Amino acid sequence: METLKNYVGKKELRVFEIGALGQGIIYATMSSYISDFYLNILQVTPIFVMFLMFFARIWDAFVDPVVGTIIDRANPKHGKMRPYLLLTPIPIAILTFLLFYVPDISLTAKMVYAGITYTIWGTIYSWSDVPFWSLPNVMTPNPEERGQVFSKIKLTNGVGSALPVAIFMILGFILPGITGKSGLSLEKTKYIIIALIASVIGNLLFIRVYFHVKERVVVPYKKRQGNEAGAFKLLLTCKPLMLVILSCILSFGRYMFQVGAIHVARYSFYVGPNLAGLSGIAKEAALQKSISTVNTIFAVATAVGMFGTMLFLPKLIKKFNYKQLLISSCFLGVVSCLITYFIGYKNFWACLPFFLISCIPAGVINVVSSAMIGDSLDYMEWKTGRRETALGSACQSFSNKFGSAIATSSVVLMYVIFKLNVSSMGAQYTVDPTALSGSLRGGVFLIVSIIPAISFLLCALPIFFYDLTGKKKQIITDELRQQRAAKGISVE
Repeated sequence: METLKNYVGKKELRVFEIGALGQGIIYATMSSYISDFYLNILQVTPIFVMFLMFFARIWDAFVDPVVGTIIDRANPKHGKMRPYLLLTPIPIAILTFLLFYVPDISLTAKMVYAGITYTIWGTIYSWSDVPFWSLPNVMTPNPEERGQVFSKIKLTNGVGSALPVAIFMILGFILPGITGKSGLSLEKTKYIIIALIASVIGNLLFIRVYFHVKERVVVPYKKRQGNEAGAFKLLLTCKPLMLVILSCILSFGRYMFQVGAIHVARYSFYVGPNLAGLSGIAKEAALQKSISTVNTIFAVATAVGMFGTMLFLPKLIKKFNYKQLLISSCFLGVVSCLITYFIGYKNFWACLPFFLISCIPAGVINVVSSAMIGDSLDYMEWKTGRRETALGSACQSFSNKFGSAIATSSVVLMYVIFKLNVSSMGAQYTVDPTALSGSLRGGVFLIVSIIPAISFLLCALPIFFYDLTGKKKQIITDELRQQRAAKGISVE
C-alpha cells in the first residue's frame, strides 16, 4: 500500500480553522437562542414556533439539495465552493440582526415577520454552509488528511459556538446595572447586542477563507448517459451515505444541551442567594445572575465535554475507526444522560460532571460524521465514476439543520405539554424558577436528560450497518487514485 501525501499547508489550515470559528459564532447565535427569543422575548405562541421550525426544514429539504446540485454543475473561475464564501457574509449579517429585532407590531404581524426572516436567513445560509463544509472534500484526496482537517475545523467551529454564551453571560451581569432595565426590556437589549456582535465578528472571520483556501480535487462534472441514474437517485442508492445522514438526523440530542441551556437556566435551575429576603432590583439581579451563571457553566461543561473530545479525536482516529468511535460514544452518552435524570433538577452541581460526559458523543458525531460523508462520496465515485461533492454535503447540512429543528421543537413541546405560558408571567420581571411547580421544572429538565438519551440510542443504530472501514476502505482509496490517474485527473 502506497502512503498518500498531504496537501494542506499550515497557513491554509489555520485560516480555515478561523473561518470555522466565525461560522460557529453566527450559527450558534441563531440555533442556541432563537427558540428562547421567539418564546420569551418576541412572545409568539409555542405552536407557531414548532410549526415554523418544521416548515423551515421542509423548505430546506428542497433548498439544500438544489444548492448542492447547482454548485456541483457550475464551474466558476475561482472554484466550485469558494465564490459563495465571498457573496454570502453581508446578507447573513443583516438577516442575523433582523432575526433578533423586536418590531412594535401586533402578534399576528410578529409571527409573519418571524416566519419571513427565519426562512430567508436559512435559505441564504444554505448558500454559505453547503460550500463551506464541502471544502475539505476538495482540498485533499487523502482520506486521512481529510479526517484531520474536519477534526480541526469542527473543533474551532465548536469554540466559536461557545462564544455567544460568553457574551450572554457578560451582558447578563453588566446590563442591569448599566441600563437600569429589567424583564422584557432588558432581554430585548441583550439580544440585539448579541446579534450585532455575532454578525460583525463572525462574518469578518469567515470571509477570509475565500482568499486563502485552495480547491485541489476537481472531478469534472459528468453528464448522465442514457439510463444512468440521476444525482438524487445516485445519493439515495449510496447506502453508506444514507446511513450517515439518517444517523445525523437521529443525533438531534447533541443539540439539546446547547439549545436547552437557556431554558433550563430560566425554568429548572436556580443557583444563588435565598430569594425570600429579596425584592425589586435586588431580586431581579439575583435571578439574572442565576440565569447567566447556569447558562455559562452549562456551556463550559458542554464545551469541555465536546471540545475536549475533539482535541483527543485525532489520536483516537489512528487507533479506532469512525464506526467504533461513534457507537461507543453514543452508548456512553445514553448512560450519562440517564444518570443526570435520576440526580434531578434540584441538584445542579451534582449534574454538572454528567452534563460534561453527555456531550462527548456530540464531539465525536460532529467530527466523524463529516469524515464518513467524505468516505461515502469516495465510495460513490469508486463505484459509479461520479462524485456529487456539494450535493452530498448539502444532504448532511440538511440533516444537521433538521436535527437542530427537532431539538428546538422538543423544547417547544415541553412548553406545550407542561403548559408553560410565558405571556401570563408578566413582562416587568424575570421569572423565579423556585416558585414554579415541580412538574413544570422537571418537564423542562427532560430537555437535557431523557430526550438526548433517547436520541443517542437511536443515532447509533444505523451505524451498525456502515461498512466503510478497514481493508475495504483502503482498497477503495487505492483503486480510486488509480481511476483518477487513468482519467487524467491530477491533484495539485
